[in-house]
Amino acid sequence: MLAGLSLQTQILTALFLMIRLYCSFMMEYDIHTVLDGLTLVATFGVLYALWFTPIKTTYQADLDSIKFYYVVIPCLAMAGVAHPFTSHWFVFRMLWAVCVYLEAVSVLPQLRMMQNSKVVERFTAHYVFCLGLSRFFSCAHWILQLLEGNRYLLNALGSGLWPVMVLLSEIVQTFILADFCFYYVKSYAEGSGIVRLPTGVV
Repeated sequence: MLAGLSLQTQILTALFLMIRLYCSFMMEYDIHTVLDGLTLVATFGVLYALWFTPIKTTYQADLDSIKFYYVVIPCLAMAGVAHPFTSHWFVFRMLWAVCVYLEAVSVLPQLRMMQNSKVVERFTAHYVFCLGLSRFFSCAHWILQLLEGNRYLLNALGSGLWPVMVLLSEIVQTFILADFCFYYVKSYAEGSGIVRLPTGVV
């Protein structure tokens, strides 16, 4: 069953992961590259199911109202304004910025779809809650690294507007999911396990 899952968010996830993998291979190969590769394979699996398998009929296209290009275009514009000023080739720096901005807002179509449906499928609710947790820990990691004065990280980020935008992106993607996570925990605390979103969450 794919009811409640946003195709547009899956496309955005695949986009930012492909860009990040490309930049990682060109700029800094590490364990995150392997994890991103595994996540991308899983995302391709979901996209394949949404497009080519019999269960694609359960996809609720009418509720998936935010098209992926509405998110991609502003991210491209933002990358033109704020991108890293490192020694890497300009194209890599622009792609890195696009990836950061895309990751920050890639979940917006999913949240809008859930708000449109009002009642969230359990599988989808678990998936989005896990996304929220991962974004929270990622944001906390960045903030702690910066507070500790991690020299490698500070050198990688460079100077100017870019470090501010990276931190802001981490905070934005955390708070985008905060409301949903609140309603998710509330639903289980009340014993229903059914997440109902009021108007205005997204």
